[in-house]
Amino acid sequence: MGNLMRTANYTVSGYTCSQMRVKAVTLPFVTHSLLSLCLIIAIVSCAAAPQEINYGKTGTQRPYKINGKWYHPIGSAYSFEEEGYASWYGSDFHGKKTSNGEIYNMHAMTAAHKILPMGTYVKVIRLDNGRETIVRINDRGPFVKGRIIDLSHKAASELGVTDTGIAEVKLIALGEIAGDKLITRDYEKGNFLVQVGAFTIKDNAVRMKGRLESRYKYTFITTFERNDTLFYRVRIGGLMTLKDAERLKARLEEENFESPFVVAE
Repeated sequence: MGNLMRTANYTVSGYTCSQMRVKAVTLPFVTHSLLSLCLIIAIVSCAAAPQEINYGKTGTQRPYKINGKWYHPIGSAYSFEEEGYASWYGSDFHGKKTSNGEIYNMHAMTAAHKILPMGTYVKVIRLDNGRETIVRINDRGPFVKGRIIDLSHKAASELGVTDTGIAEVKLIALGEIAGDKLITRDYEKGNFLVQVGAFTIKDNAVRMKGRLESRYKYTFITTFERNDTLFYRVRIGGLMTLKDAERLKARLEEENFESPFVVAE
């Protein structure tokens, strides 16, 4: 499993979590309003203007200390990006409480991050193959040097991290906190793609595109470069809802295409 440090229970401002012991504290020079953020994120339409959602105050945003190191959750996820290694956690913690009081579901698209506001939606891009997924932050961790996010089993499976244990990723926060309100988007509607394959040899991508385009009108090839290696990614677009994208993904799996996955733009 990716995160070997999750070995005991801890409490963060009244919540019991399945990791190591953390003590929540209040720093005298920080106001209470800066030490508290949302527990619940509401999903609203991105086609229209973003809506502002009031959120409750919680201790999961308070500074906390692990193995002698202080962590200070940030007050806004706006424009947040980060690169590092992703790990994952699964059945040993399934059914136990996370840092925001939810019950951890290894089959849900969630993740742990050390400082991002609870409820933040994050796009996770695996850098060695370009695979992407979207997760919601509902836990704290991982507390292992070099690791920046701990994925649920489901999310890790989407990226192929369950096979490798860890993988280098880029995080892009999708959403914004303004003052005491959370501005969110509707992740059910928008522009979605399904990636069917990625190749370092262009001819292989062209052949796959040829297999698909007679049945799927919006099949195309896009390129992605990483560490001086150029990848040719075969994708199908023209999908306006997440449900449509998920249905197409399931259909491709039935057609024996290996590991297609949904991409949100």
